Amino acid sequence: MPYPAKTSPEAILEAALELLEQGGEDGLSLRALAGRLGVKAPSLYRHYPDKTALEVALVEHGNRRLGEALVTASREGGPEAALGAAARAYLEFARTHPRLYDLMMDARLSALASRESGKAVWATVLRLVGALTRDPDDTAAAVALWSFLHGYAGLERSGMFGPSGPKGGLEAGLRALAAGFKARAG
Repeated sequence: MPYPAKTSPEAILEAALELLEQGGEDGLSLRALAGRLGVKAPSLYRHYPDKTALEVALVEHGNRRLGEALVTASREGGPEAALGAAARAYLEFARTHPRLYDLMMDARLSALASRESGKAVWATVLRLVGALTRDPDDTAAAVALWSFLHGYAGLERSGMFGPSGPKGGLEAGLRALAAGFKARAG
């Protein structure tokens, strides 16, 4: 007997994203997901055998979406403008999808996700810094940029910037990183 279309992997994933963003990781369960889709929980097991498999699929989905956002944003202007645009896109993704972003940064789930799902993010970060350092495989610079963005996203989300905000900290940090990346080029 064919399964109803509302239990397709895509429909399940979209409903899971909604549950995740509304209630966080605790609000995401196969039982709640089945209720949202109007099916019985066992019908979900055909696509996702357990909650971990569903979370890994969400991480992979998030990696693809973030990678696409970075690629699109980084088409702006020269190397510094592209780096800045991609940085802002990264932070916008973290702001817009905070719970998905948290899930994507979970080391346990990231280790289970396919390496392919995160490649677009990493490749774009490498390309952005490589355009400034003139080293297409400048892992140290890529890690520096990613660390800065992840740290900024975490500080922003936690409210640590306080009521006055970061006061241009993003732009100052990006300028400093870009200058350091250019200096690496010699």
